[in-house]
Amino acid sequence: MKPISDKLENWYATAQRELPWRGTTDPYKVWLSEIILQQTRVVQGLPYYQRFISNYPTITDLAKAPEEEVLKLWQGLGYYSRAKNLHHTAQYIAIELGGIFPKTYKELVKLKGIGDYTASAIASFCYNEPCPVVDGNVYRVLSRVFGIATPINSTQGAKEFKALAHECLDKANAGVYNQAIMEFGALQCTPQSPDCANCVLRDHCWAFHHNKVNELPVKLKKITIKKRYFNYLVWLNPYGQTLLQKREGKDIWHGLYEFPLLETHTPATADTIAAAHPTATVSLYNETPVIHKLTHQHIYTSFWIITTPEPLDNSIPITDIHRYPVSALTANFITKFWK
Repeated sequence: MKPISDKLENWYATAQRELPWRGTTDPYKVWLSEIILQQTRVVQGLPYYQRFISNYPTITDLAKAPEEEVLKLWQGLGYYSRAKNLHHTAQYIAIELGGIFPKTYKELVKLKGIGDYTASAIASFCYNEPCPVVDGNVYRVLSRVFGIATPINSTQGAKEFKALAHECLDKANAGVYNQAIMEFGALQCTPQSPDCANCVLRDHCWAFHHNKVNELPVKLKKITIKKRYFNYLVWLNPYGQTLLQKREGKDIWHGLYEFPLLETHTPATADTIAAAHPTATVSLYNETPVIHKLTHQHIYTSFWIITTPEPLDNSIPITDIHRYPVSALTANFITKFWK
């Protein structure tokens, strides 16, 4: 596998993007970048990384921050469990480990929110431990180069690709090699229209020689998408008040704030909403539901404006509404409604 690793590392030396977490062996910065970039493109994650480093230069700074402040800074990235685990682990390292980051894969993978991939990335990037990283980019490169049709999202696929990644790993330069193959998948061996004509691995690539580039990697069919209907009740009164509530329980957006929610099995009607609030004036803000697509579910959302002349119990001033961490869906509404 040496010719492949040499070609990737030589390519990486000149083709890599300049990113603020590159060229550092600070495990805090590497960890933060990897957590942010899970399920997130670099162009979207970059400003979040910069804001987190600006607000929390060290892991101790992050550990001391209130959770709601962290969630507010994370707002818009989605998958909020990442932010919660990030904060929890920062507190654990700061308090229980004296602010000292674990230095081995074996210890890193024990931390909350740090799985095989993230532990391998930190261990190899920061300490050059010979741990192969396997993310979507690596799956794609390996499946095409070696002609592997085992579904990447299957148990067998995970084992097979992990073993192959370890076999290909440049043990002496694990950190550089891992970053090289990930970058190669992101920039060269892309999901659509990869630049095969200028690929340094073309001579080694099974998929190129068998005209199967567009067929690899293979993924099992997606699971059924669940439809949910959210009806947010946006209360208004002459006193400049509205209502927000914190989401509890094991569901999406746990710990974030939202307007009072009525979830229905089918789209709600104005009569349904008005019947539940006979003394208030009800109007629908968006005629077409806002569809928020998550991995396993699609949220069809309607915002109902509920106007009452009465004071609202447990209300907040509308002027304070931007202080609360909310989902991207709610944040977009707030931005448009209260311009």
